[in-house]
Amino acid sequence: MDGMDGMDADENAVFTLPWGATGFFLAEEGPPPSTDLRTFRTALHAAARAAGGRVGEVEEQAYPRTFHTAAVLSGTSEHVVLCHAHHPWIAFAQGRRDWYTEEFLAPPPWGHVFADLGFVVLDHAELTLPLSDVDTTALDKGQWRQIRSYGITTLGGVLFNSWD
Repeated sequence: MDGMDGMDADENAVFTLPWGATGFFLAEEGPPPSTDLRTFRTALHAAARAAGGRVGEVEEQAYPRTFHTAAVLSGTSEHVVLCHAHHPWIAFAQGRRDWYTEEFLAPPPWGHVFADLGFVVLDHAELTLPLSDVDTTALDKGQWRQIRSYGITTLGGVLFNSWD
């Protein structure tokens, strides 16, 4: 750690956080990239078909959340699907929330459908990685201030947040 901003570049890091991962940006940088919501909806419907179910409520990202939330309904089960608003990352969670820290689930058997359509499906082990195992060199002092302020210690907590 360099003490001030977080972690120095680490070739042993399991995951590298790119610019825009936290949803924060400076006006002069312009907004981070956007995940295509139409592609996410297409993937949701394909996943629901693969699950023998249907798509439930889809809630588009709204400030300050960094993610879209949706559900795939199969029988009596509701599978909560999170889609990062700025990078094509998919996660599965225990329920709907405004932010997550460790409430992630393993992808269901049909989770591969998202990967087939260009998304990266993150599993519980990745999402609960401690930040010490993540390359955080793209984060600036303001982002680290938010991470510390909210007590975030995991990759999933950084990616699926609702900081303002």
